[in-house]
Amino acid sequence: MVQVCLNGTRGAADGAVVPLTPEALAESAAEAVAAGAADVHVHPRTPCGRDSLSPRVVAATLDAIRARVAVPVGVTTGAWAEPDPAQRLARVRGWTVLPDHASVNWHEPGAEELAAALMDRGVGVEAGIWSGTDGAARFAASPLGPRVLRVLAEVTDTAGRTAVTTARALLAELGPAFGRPVLLHGEDGGAWPVLRLAERLGLATRIGLEDTLCLPDGQRALSNAQLVSQATAGHTGGPG
Repeated sequence: MVQVCLNGTRGAADGAVVPLTPEALAESAAEAVAAGAADVHVHPRTPCGRDSLSPRVVAATLDAIRARVAVPVGVTTGAWAEPDPAQRLARVRGWTVLPDHASVNWHEPGAEELAAALMDRGVGVEAGIWSGTDGAARFAASPLGPRVLRVLAEVTDTAGRTAVTTARALLAELGPAFGRPVLLHGEDGGAWPVLRLAERLGLATRIGLEDTLCLPDGQRALSNAQLVSQATAGHTGGPG
């Protein structure tokens, strides 16, 4: 399975190809799904371009994307969108339109409570386990571990020459991960090396303008669909 990550925290400074509005995100998602993406991950944005967990902003983004694609659509719950754990929890509990899944970064304050609230609402949880954090240890001790939709193994090492080694170390830290499917991905200089490692290991993975602005040959990508086309050309990843 290849998931497309449409925008992340990137903004206008990263180029016009990064979709930000609900309409642009929907168009980009449709093109990426046509290119082979089986799942969508998105950061809903306010009109001024800020990541937001606001019920209104999340609903507008999900409605627009779902009008164009039939695959699962997930959103971020990253602390950068709402730093206060209690307020973040309140935002999620106030969502009027629910995503199919949401990523929860296990090293962030309030992760367990947030994941439990999402599960209570029937939203699948992607357990975001970042390299270089204590996320793997926290997840291993979590009673919610067996209930997550999948583990999102996020390699934050952006150096192409070392990202694969960091990825293997992260997977070793995760161990059996409660038997849950693992989606392995990298970012920037590590995005393509880690994606190819995921292919070799038969794991789900993701690609998109959130993770990299460049194609494997270093040229700037023109769209999320172009990145997905490059990723799916040889991908045989397992369930995710």
